[in-house]
Amino acid sequence: MPALWAIGAGWAAMLLLLLILDGLVAAKANEVRLTVSSSAEIGEPLLLGLAAGFSGKIGPRKLSGNLGLDERLAEDGTVAFSLNRSVLDDQAFTGQATTIPVRRGTGDIGRLWLRWTGPLGLAWRQIQKQSSQCVAVMPNVSAVRSPTLQMFMRDSVFGLLARKIRGEGSEFEALSEYQPGMDRRSIDWKGSARHSKLLAKEYDTERNNQIVFALDCGAAMCEPVDGLPRIDRAVSAALLTAYIALKAGDRTSLFSFAAKPELSTPFLSGSRNFFRLQQEAATIDYRHQESNYTLALSSLQNRLQRRSLIVIFTDFTDPTAADLMLEAAGRLIDKHLVLFVVLEDRELTSIIDKPPESAEDVARAVTARNLLDQKKLVLTRLRHMGIDVIEGAHQEIGTRLINSYLKIKRRGAL
Repeated sequence: MPALWAIGAGWAAMLLLLLILDGLVAAKANEVRLTVSSSAEIGEPLLLGLAAGFSGKIGPRKLSGNLGLDERLAEDGTVAFSLNRSVLDDQAFTGQATTIPVRRGTGDIGRLWLRWTGPLGLAWRQIQKQSSQCVAVMPNVSAVRSPTLQMFMRDSVFGLLARKIRGEGSEFEALSEYQPGMDRRSIDWKGSARHSKLLAKEYDTERNNQIVFALDCGAAMCEPVDGLPRIDRAVSAALLTAYIALKAGDRTSLFSFAAKPELSTPFLSGSRNFFRLQQEAATIDYRHQESNYTLALSSLQNRLQRRSLIVIFTDFTDPTAADLMLEAAGRLIDKHLVLFVVLEDRELTSIIDKPPESAEDVARAVTARNLLDQKKLVLTRLRHMGIDVIEGAHQEIGTRLINSYLKIKRRGAL
């Protein structure tokens, strides 16, 4: 019906008018407030809060927000907010979003985009706001706050009270009358002969020992394990053990290296310095370089003036680098007690265990098996040198390292 063309033009004009009217009548944002914590722990959820207030007779029908983030705070660099109307005020909206930091360092909060529709739902308004806030992503020490560890520290032989702890260690404390159940090797036969009764030696548990956590932050340790780099898994295990050591009265230090030595903290004592250790560990950067074990371990050896426990967190894939590591570690064990911590390579294991479906799968499995065999050979050579090695999944590394540390304390090896 070509004669009714004016109806179509009038309909389009009316629709355009309603669209403009809906945009003009839409509420205006008075106040937009973003709430962000100043610090977070890697791998732990970070909660972001958003509140928006509007002016106008008719509030927004639908409201959504999007916040740009540093890649340290979110892998895809963005997080979306879903905002709901406040119960107390129809013109106020609040919402929350959660992101998980994936790298240590300082993550900047970027631009906030807020969009809402008018009362008719035909047009929308949008504003943007640049945030100047930042979040310091710290190493994960959630295990330190766990009730299990706190109960262990309360009931541990290394208690919070300053008192003599006899019966273990290597520092002689006193002679006492032998009681059934005591170690027969502790009997002092000369003293027993003089006093005509069995006497046993009591020892005081050593304190003020030096423990160095040497962290390899080279290319191999930057590879992810369950979504987080190996170095971050290692830092968490090191800080967990450092907390136990500080509570036990020992002195701890952090040392990191890649192509050259980087972080080297002084020896700290007392649990009050644990937060300082955590801050120092947050500065350990990710270096996509081959690790120089010879330079790093020789520098560490020159720094240490007395016998210490050196816990080395590392990983290796190159046989040549592994040989250099063995040579450098061999020079350390002459004076110090060395403990290696290696994370289990689940990726290689999954490739080996996967049923092959093609020739490429077979070649990939054979290559993975060769790499795993080379790694096991290096670990075996370390054990033959008299160096303790802890290898396991990242969930159990911290617990096993604590057990090894306490075993060394009981043995009096330092």
